[in-house]
Amino acid sequence: MNAWRHAISAFAFTILWLSASDAHCQSPASPSASESFEVVKKADISYCEEKNADPERHKLDVYSPKGLKDRPVLFFVHGGSWKSGSKGLYAAIGSSFAKAGYVVVVINYRLTPQVVHPGHIEDVARAFAWTADHIKDYGGDAKKIFPFGHSAGGHLVALLATNPAYLKAVKRVPGDIRGVIGVSGVYEIPADYSFFEPVFGKDEKVCKLASPRWCVAGNEPPFLVAYGDSDYEHLDEMAINFEGALNRCKSPVTLLKLKDRNHFTIIMKVIAADDPLHVAIREFVDKNAK
Repeated sequence: MNAWRHAISAFAFTILWLSASDAHCQSPASPSASESFEVVKKADISYCEEKNADPERHKLDVYSPKGLKDRPVLFFVHGGSWKSGSKGLYAAIGSSFAKAGYVVVVINYRLTPQVVHPGHIEDVARAFAWTADHIKDYGGDAKKIFPFGHSAGGHLVALLATNPAYLKAVKRVPGDIRGVIGVSGVYEIPADYSFFEPVFGKDEKVCKLASPRWCVAGNEPPFLVAYGDSDYEHLDEMAINFEGALNRCKSPVTLLKLKDRNHFTIIMKVIAADDPLHVAIREFVDKNAK
């Protein structure tokens, strides 16, 4: 797990962001795999109206395919060990999937040391509730929202779907989630490992309730769980164990191991239309949005 001590490379994701090209508008009909749509971006939308709302971290961006309505929504949560990362580094993900006909919400959330658990997941729940309430205004269908997260973001979207307490606090339920996409996610928080202590503490009960694997109880939405064949150590085990927990509770799950991918390239390459993970995400969303 020593590799986990390295924060996500801002340089790498700047390249990811810069690599996104402008789309060209096509006919605003139901999109096919070969169509590309002009992208409309609305940036820095506040999703928290509380007096103490953070002026930077309580913001999100929405990427919409111009001319389309009632489209499935990808609700993206970035990684960064719960300590770093920003929505601006993932503009290419917003653009690439919006070009393909999906509405994409890319969020910020407060980071450690500003907050510790459960501050991060509380913000994700707030942003999800905002999305469900407002996404129709941006061409999305509130009944077809798919949380999608990488690394720590994979942990957060999985926890959102498996521990109902956080959605309940914003007057939502896991049933409002149509499906979940976890990429190189962290699905277990061990209380005895120092890497997690600054974020989650050492209380075993707290760490267990923060672990999606141990929160699975049945009736979860469908999951797509992906990881790279050269990913960080133990993430493969976590993905396999999480799949097992979902299977035991008869919750739909697809486990996907990506060849020639590490913790960074798995998310950097997803912007390409022919990338295996990009294709799998679109197939997963289209299937479960019906």
